Amino acid sequence: MAKQKTIPELQAEIADNERQLVQLQRKQQQLENRITYYEKGERRKRAHRLITRGAAIESVAPQTKDLSESAFYAFAEQVFALPDTQRLLTEAVSNHAGGD
Repeated sequence: MAKQKTIPELQAEIADNERQLVQLQRKQQQLENRITYYEKGERRKRAHRLITRGAAIESVAPQTKDLSESAFYAFAEQVFALPDTQRLLTEAVSNHAGGD
């Protein structure tokens, strides 16, 4: 039969378990913070990419500044539907993928 623990032994065990619980809660919070950090980083990268590419379009075609958002989207859809644009885009993507 197992020996029964004394009250001081049980209190020490409780204290040890509480310390372990606090450590695990801290570890969980650190992991959640790391997830948030990486997700936030990806959003920042995407926002930066969108801003720089939008700025590039405005620098090449300054008239686009005068278009409303819906007019700009309609314009972009028309431009990217053109066969020459599709060909140039495909070439640019393949050149980039090829290390160029």
